[in-house]
Amino acid sequence: MTQVKEGDTVRIHYTGTLEDGTVFDSSDGRDPLEFQLGSGQIIPGLDQALPGMTVGEAKTVHIPSDLAYGPHNPDGRQDVPRDQIPESIPLEVGLGLQMQMPDGKAMPVVVAAVSDETVTLDANHPLAGKDLTFAVEIVGVN
Repeated sequence: MTQVKEGDTVRIHYTGTLEDGTVFDSSDGRDPLEFQLGSGQIIPGLDQALPGMTVGEAKTVHIPSDLAYGPHNPDGRQDVPRDQIPESIPLEVGLGLQMQMPDGKAMPVVVAAVSDETVTLDANHPLAGKDLTFAVEIVGVN
């Protein structure tokens, strides 16, 4: 049987959970996730856990936050004066927005807090600072 190695195109079914068992993502009911191993298309901890597995093999992998979405960065939160946000945007905690950076690129942010004076925007990935667990099954290798 072919073992998964860096550079292979791999297809997996997976379920990702938080430490408390909450499912944050799954391929259940969808096509398998397809990616090139070692290309940076998936989080580093998962990239490191798959080499050597074979089609049909399943395992559970625990991935610390530094090999997942990194630590939560307090500098990723910014208070913006409320009057600098267009009135047409209905501000509520959890709303996803895009900020335009000075170089013109868009950065996704989430509204973390709203007051009469300011809106706190958070550019951290929602899973930053969290250790993750993935149940994975290799369903194809090319």
